[in-house]
Amino acid sequence: MSETEATFTHQASFEVGEIAGNMRHGKLEAMYEELFAEVIEDGIITQEERSRLDKMADSLGLDRARLRKLEQALQAAYEARHRIVVKDLSFVDEAPPATIAPLELATDQRTLALERRIRFLEDRIVTLERELEDARAHVSVEVDLSDVAAPRAAVPDDDPAELARRVRHDPRDVDSLHALFRLYKKAGDADRQWCVAQVLAYLGGANTEEEECWTAHREAALIRPTASITQEAWKRLLFHPEEEALVGEIFAVVVSAVLIGRLSAMRRDKQLIKLDPARKQDPATTTVQAVRCFHWASAILGMHSPALFADPDYPGFVEMVPGVPPASRIGAQALSGRSAAELAFIAGRHLANYREEHFVKMLVPSARGLEDIFLAALSIGNPGLPLSAQVKQLVVPIAKAIEPILEPAAVDRLRGHFLRFVEEGGRTNLQRWAVAADRTLARTGLLLANDLRAAHNVLSLEAGGDRAQLDEKMDDLMSFVVSDRYSKLRKQIGIGIAPGNAPA
Repeated sequence: MSETEATFTHQASFEVGEIAGNMRHGKLEAMYEELFAEVIEDGIITQEERSRLDKMADSLGLDRARLRKLEQALQAAYEARHRIVVKDLSFVDEAPPATIAPLELATDQRTLALERRIRFLEDRIVTLERELEDARAHVSVEVDLSDVAAPRAAVPDDDPAELARRVRHDPRDVDSLHALFRLYKKAGDADRQWCVAQVLAYLGGANTEEEECWTAHREAALIRPTASITQEAWKRLLFHPEEEALVGEIFAVVVSAVLIGRLSAMRRDKQLIKLDPARKQDPATTTVQAVRCFHWASAILGMHSPALFADPDYPGFVEMVPGVPPASRIGAQALSGRSAAELAFIAGRHLANYREEHFVKMLVPSARGLEDIFLAALSIGNPGLPLSAQVKQLVVPIAKAIEPILEPAAVDRLRGHFLRFVEEGGRTNLQRWAVAADRTLARTGLLLANDLRAAHNVLSLEAGGDRAQLDEKMDDLMSFVVSDRYSKLRKQIGIGIAPGNAPA
């Protein structure tokens, strides 16, 4: 299907489910933030500037106490970045900012029990860390059996579990894929038969029967689902298995505060991207296919589409532009020369970034930056979190910039997440989480594109000459296509091939 033939419409019976999952933000507070960033740029808040701030707060109907917390956060971020102290010379007659004071001793049994549980978990962490150090001290020999190949038995045509395991381990195992195709044909599972045929066709290993199966339903590359993806399906079926849910939930609590801080830093450093209002697109009236594709994709994903700007001067596919709300500008590589399936892959992958679990990766793409934010979030959940002096120097300013912006309920969620994190072992690998999140984005794009070759074309342009990187990403997508998760997703949104519709 060519780009000009694409209509990007849903079936008349398409049921839009709950619209959720997007990163949330406060627009009015962001307007106040913009003015406050200008006020503290010279390091001094005068009485006149304070009057301007109060006037804007009143005109927007914003709560003064909440805005004072926002100011504390922005001021802490500014002072940490520029290594200065902001002087407030406005002499506003108001209560001094709250300070941390010792809490009264708890007396109710539930609180006492929780405190005992926290002390137990903290002691357990210390014990486990000591045991780990002792274990490391006694390890002197490493065994590497990665080059030792296990004897390979004949492919069992009647053992789907073993075949699925082999394909998971090596999605380019053509013999196992042939066996899976025969197994699904025998079982009358037309949809999974077609999925396997697609992988074989992509690899160039399909026989005549498999090629016919693949081409018979290939015209459905631009999917027309009957329902959108539910929030449960996102987390249970679409998220990559190695994307730890708790890590994403922790980032989701603080991401709006991180966005505000990022905006302030970019504004002070004169790095904010100014989008041309004339290039903003209306999905309902635009003739730009890439824009229509994003609107189509967001409904299927159960999400709100960001504001879209068509910008041929931007050389890439699409990028998020920080703002409140954030927007996306679609670049030259997506505005022309792309097939409908390729546009669907680009749109699905980019929109998945706007989920609250993933959005922080667009703001802070480095593993080190993610680690600092993650530790800052944990330290808000537990101010007594033991950190080394070097780590504390990095993390404390971030926590001071985040915590005042958070609502009390959000801080409570962080406390609960901290306890869960400790109970689940107290360890994570954020580099692995970030890679798994990227895999989730690509899987989302593939679900909408319904075409491995389209995904390959987009990923190969990004990979340049890095063949190993491209193969690694495509291996994950091929494993996904022949998985139970993919099959269940296709059935849930109504794009699975009905039994009996496969070629004889």
